[in-house]
Amino acid sequence: MRRAHATAAQQLHMAASGPEVWGWQGRTLGRRAGDCWLRIVSAKGDKAGGRLWEGTAAADTHVPRSVPRPRLRGVLDWTSADVAYRAELTEYVSVPPVTRGTPALDQDVDLPGSWWAELKSALGTLATVPTDRESVRQNWVDRNFRRFLGIDPIRIRETTTGHADLHWANLTRAPLALLDWENWGRLPAGYDLGLLHAYSLAAPATAARIRCEFTHVLDTDAGRTGELVALAQLLQACSRGVHPTLAPLIARRAQELTHTPVPTP
Repeated sequence: MRRAHATAAQQLHMAASGPEVWGWQGRTLGRRAGDCWLRIVSAKGDKAGGRLWEGTAAADTHVPRSVPRPRLRGVLDWTSADVAYRAELTEYVSVPPVTRGTPALDQDVDLPGSWWAELKSALGTLATVPTDRESVRQNWVDRNFRRFLGIDPIRIRETTTGHADLHWANLTRAPLALLDWENWGRLPAGYDLGLLHAYSLAAPATAARIRCEFTHVLDTDAGRTGELVALAQLLQACSRGVHPTLAPLIARRAQELTHTPVPTP
């Protein structure tokens, strides 16, 4: 990945600097490159392409500029041996994300009212974007709800267009920018906000602020469905050892919504 990053920087006539930022299981690697951010995505040669591979470029084309995010400046694809690489060169965002190295809060954050208004506006605009990208599927719910929530699968009846990875490492402090667009697409109403709320459960005042600002979504039948899907997916991640300190809080929140104990892994 480091060699690939250096290759891309050379091809794009950029000089990489600053700390490395690694993605899930080493699949991505990003570093600052001048006034840009250079991120490398890798996959087996026969697995390249598709929704995640094309997400950043698709967002740059289809999501309105009023949704604050880094603009895409260039894309470079190549294959080495049996590994495919994509380099994405985007604007560098100087405002730091709310968290680094973890998607979850471990303490409350003090964000101004304008920040919450910007988030509400951004998600509202994103919801109107037509797309055939599908980020969350009914068949995942059908396969996994009994295993992770202990309840029968529920039907997703209301979908919207969303970010699909809305957490605190993908949101900058003021002024707001939304980062990491590889997974955006259609998802259950309430999913994005349910995910952000779950990642805030160790920071109760911030979690309460989310529920207050977005009660018009979360306190509806459709919003509760989306939140349950988000919780189930997080419980799946927790079953693999991710978020060990957050896991009991996620399980408790799920039980509050379903009135059913979460199955023991």
